[in-house]
Amino acid sequence: MDFLIALPLLVKAALLGIVEGLTEFLPVSSTGHLILVGHLLGFVDERAKVFEIAIQSGAMLAVLWYFRARVISVLGGLGRSDTAGQSSRQFVIHIALAFTPAAVLGLAFGSAIKRSLFAPVPVALAFIVGGLIILWVEHRQAALVASGQGGPRVLSMDAMDWRDAIKLGVAQAFALIPGTSRSGATIIGGMLFGLSRQAATEFSFFLAMPTLMAAGAYDLWKARALLSLEDLPLFSVGLGFSFLSALVCVHWLIRFVASHTFTVFAWYRIGFGGLVLVTAWSGSIGWTL
Repeated sequence: MDFLIALPLLVKAALLGIVEGLTEFLPVSSTGHLILVGHLLGFVDERAKVFEIAIQSGAMLAVLWYFRARVISVLGGLGRSDTAGQSSRQFVIHIALAFTPAAVLGLAFGSAIKRSLFAPVPVALAFIVGGLIILWVEHRQAALVASGQGGPRVLSMDAMDWRDAIKLGVAQAFALIPGTSRSGATIIGGMLFGLSRQAATEFSFFLAMPTLMAAGAYDLWKARALLSLEDLPLFSVGLGFSFLSALVCVHWLIRFVASHTFTVFAWYRIGFGGLVLVTAWSGSIGWTL
């Protein structure tokens, strides 16, 4: 793997940006993939950790652009007194409620989690556990449908109430563990709590906006002493490729969830996590443990 370590820094930034964009909204963990790919590329210092968090903003901007009509509609309706205004305010409150658990727990335990769990083996274990949970939830959903016990309770984001928002926020907080997947925790948690696959997926997109923006801004502020203007090309390339690849992924995923389960992602997680554990145990890849 020496040839990967020898790649120019801007090429590494582009590769990590693509990885971030393609995995941020899939239930496979973008943070986990960035940690693993960063180790393969030899990009693992403190600046790299800040870079990996910061380029998530590129994925957030892709969602903002893709759903710009809905975002403009919500913002425009906040000051209105009619039904549309009430709906806009309710939507913003739901996003704020869902954002809060991860924000509070992240501030309290974020540094400890990064010291202990931001490494390939813990990520691989989280991949496998998360994959097994997805398989269980999908099996449960299929069994409920087959038994005639009814479908989802909430078919769209607009049908959610404040309790649903808090539940999804708690689910998202599990993604503080690298390898869990922020979108995966939110979507699978939403399905467990009675949301349709489409409603949970779309809500996870909108919840990503404050979550990724806050995480990126907070980490950049904390690490400001490590950064300089010389890092601007590195971060610009990462953000740009993250934006473009996330835009493609969001467009594809919305169509995918309309007629597919997440089982394929579960098996991918289990297979990839198992591969990392095997290569770590055998020493065939020099993962930093």
